[in-house]
Amino acid sequence: MKLINIGFGNMVSAERIVAVVSPESAPIKRVIQDVREKGLLIDASFGRSTKAVAVMDSGHIILSALSPEVLAARMINASEEGIENG
Repeated sequence: MKLINIGFGNMVSAERIVAVVSPESAPIKRVIQDVREKGLLIDASFGRSTKAVAVMDSGHIILSALSPEVLAARMINASEEGIENG
């Protein structure tokens, strides 16, 4: 299992992430609100502005203060490490 840092020392399994999107659009804001009401929202932004929303295969939504580009680069690095080690 490859873990990626999503900010402030918080780690998430790279294999469980379905999508990383920007939180700016209205549909994503509605998804965040719906998931918050269901109790499946994990806010890992530590009070800073949310720049990325990670959608997990379990239905959880994770808010991060890192940009989607940074998270994508970390996911790519995690998968390349797996290829080199595997």
